[in-house]
Amino acid sequence: MSSHRPMHRALPLSLFVAALGAVLSAQPVFRGHEIFPPEEFAARRARVFEGIDDGVAVLQGTTERGGEEPLRQSNQFFYLTGIVEPRALVLLDGRTRKTTVFLQPADARRDDRMFGPALAPGDEAARLTGVDAVHPREDFRRVAGTLAGRTVYTPFRTEVLGSQSSGDPSTLARNTAGDPWDGRRSREEVFRDKLKAAVPGAELRDLDPMLDAMRAVKSPREIALIREATRLTGLGIMEAMRDARPSMAEYELQAAAEFVFTKGGAFGPAYFALVATGTNTYYSHYHRNTAVLADGDLVQFDYAPDYKYYQSDVTRVFPANGRFTARQREFYTIYLQLYRAVMTSIAVHATPADVVRNAVAKMDGIVAAFPFTDAAIKEAAVRFVEAYRTRTKVRGLGHDVGMEVHDVTGPQSATLEPGRVFTIEPAMRIEAERLSIRLEDMILITDTGYENLSAFVPIEIEDIERLMAQPGLSDAALQLPPR
Repeated sequence: MSSHRPMHRALPLSLFVAALGAVLSAQPVFRGHEIFPPEEFAARRARVFEGIDDGVAVLQGTTERGGEEPLRQSNQFFYLTGIVEPRALVLLDGRTRKTTVFLQPADARRDDRMFGPALAPGDEAARLTGVDAVHPREDFRRVAGTLAGRTVYTPFRTEVLGSQSSGDPSTLARNTAGDPWDGRRSREEVFRDKLKAAVPGAELRDLDPMLDAMRAVKSPREIALIREATRLTGLGIMEAMRDARPSMAEYELQAAAEFVFTKGGAFGPAYFALVATGTNTYYSHYHRNTAVLADGDLVQFDYAPDYKYYQSDVTRVFPANGRFTARQREFYTIYLQLYRAVMTSIAVHATPADVVRNAVAKMDGIVAAFPFTDAAIKEAAVRFVEAYRTRTKVRGLGHDVGMEVHDVTGPQSATLEPGRVFTIEPAMRIEAERLSIRLEDMILITDTGYENLSAFVPIEIEDIERLMAQPGLSDAALQLPPR
């Protein structure tokens, strides 16, 4: 325990253990009607009807899990239906403007004697989900046969589940198909072949670009969920800050954040915990989490929950012992000033290139005026600014966030328009020492500018040190016996 921590009274152990057990045993599995009203999904389907004209859109939901894991629906299927059932199918008919869902019949494995109540074909499921009809899954082949000659839209991309972004499963599917000792085709490829066989004369088109363009701009209800996911993220990071001290393992800080996430109703993590101390901060996606915090190290903490199918992504840096050294203060302070030069250059309707150009002009003045005492830190700052100045391909300032932590984008993402949510996360490194600082905040573009959804998470040195002086979860928790 670091010397700056005040003495305090711990929670009664029995109460703490009881609360901990109650929280960690829960893993909420929300269905769509518990997250959004049916009209939210209906409005999304209405936009699909406009896009497919006389065609039909067909999507398959995810499968049951291979073990004792809760079912989380794939993102594209959930986005249009809110239905969380294994092997569901949905058909959107652009000619009739009707939505039909196909579900497996209820059986002993799916009813409340095993896993709780499930949706089954019938009028009640249609009423609950707001679709036009819910039929048995075995009826889909017959219905598909009536669509001869129609254009069929279906997702071509590999499905995305929790703790994933679209590039992850797509890369896995590509590597698997190209592996000479494996070679399996993706489930989506097989499904397209089945559709071609079931719908005579069908022309298959990729539905993903249409859905991606819709998902790139968030609705007010989506923004509310992202805001709550970000609140839990920030509180989890703050709990890790309170808990941190030398001799802790990186994974212990992960545990502090996960307590907050689960207590707040998260399904699981948005991505693996990126908890890096010392030279591990050099790696932007370090996730071994087994190193021990040392006195004098900085800790980089980047972790967020998967909350009701929406994500967040926030990063903070803090000293392992709760106090920044003089050198750490210089490194952190110049970085924070340059970081804010980027943030304060964000503007509605601007392009990322506009933001970078305006930020660099501010950065030049910041570096010229900063009272550097350390040549390595100055070199890192100059290199940081030059990296911005020489950018020729500005994909974005960071990455969009939504149902995926590296969310999909659409054609309208060339400029920063209201409803877009993204992060900024530039890293500044002292290469020779393999040290890095990287902060990250959640930015919502509004009609008049932007809102930093994660602004409440301490970022100033004084605020970080003040928070870290407070007792953390480990001060009240059951102490595990030595190995």
